[in-house]
Amino acid sequence: MTETATAAGIASESGATASKSEQAYAAVKARIVDGTYSPGYRLVLAAIAKYLGVSVVPVREAIRRLEAEGLVTFERNVGATVSGIDPTEYLYTMQTLSIVEGAATALSAPLIDSVAIARARAVNEDMRECLEHFDPVRFTRLNQDFHSILFEHCPNPHILDLVHRGWNRLASLRSSTFRFVPGRAHESVDEHEALLRLLEAGADADVIEKSARRHRSATLDAYLAQAQPLPQRNAGSLSAR
Repeated sequence: MTETATAAGIASESGATASKSEQAYAAVKARIVDGTYSPGYRLVLAAIAKYLGVSVVPVREAIRRLEAEGLVTFERNVGATVSGIDPTEYLYTMQTLSIVEGAATALSAPLIDSVAIARARAVNEDMRECLEHFDPVRFTRLNQDFHSILFEHCPNPHILDLVHRGWNRLASLRSSTFRFVPGRAHESVDEHEALLRLLEAGADADVIEKSARRHRSATLDAYLAQAQPLPQRNAGSLSAR
């Protein structure tokens, strides 16, 4: 075999390994996000590799990536396990999101017409139906759809960028907080309707912003109320006073 052919073969093998590593990463991350691999679940590399039909090497690379993202933790004498929600990181993310999303919703208010409100209400009704056979992942997806309708018209691109970053950070922490505080889902749907009524009534921007912030902070408070340990619990709520 020529040197060129050998190099090509190595490059091809390297590309195949990289592709399998990417596939393993996507597969394992999807199972963590949807809750199939719940917090504390032990990730046995050989078992995952067999399930995915690949060698252990790409699975190990995938697990390392997930560890770097904070979704996987290595424990002595245990190995790789799925991380739980980092309460402190969740606290900071939700505090920030309550501020920027509240501002974005208030700035969007004058631009939210009856069509947008009807769309948001339809999504909220889907969320209400979802409560009957609760699916936290679908509920969270609908929840993001609902709020996106309300803040998507925000004329300030910098605030809107911060909102999207907050949502992305929440997704990396865990797919659904409602999995941990399912009772909060019922309250959330009712608060959505109250917020829509404020928008329909043409309430002042300050009132809308405070309502949106209280709504976000209430979910944070519900989580912190049952999280162990309780980091900075007194600082958890940023509800407008």
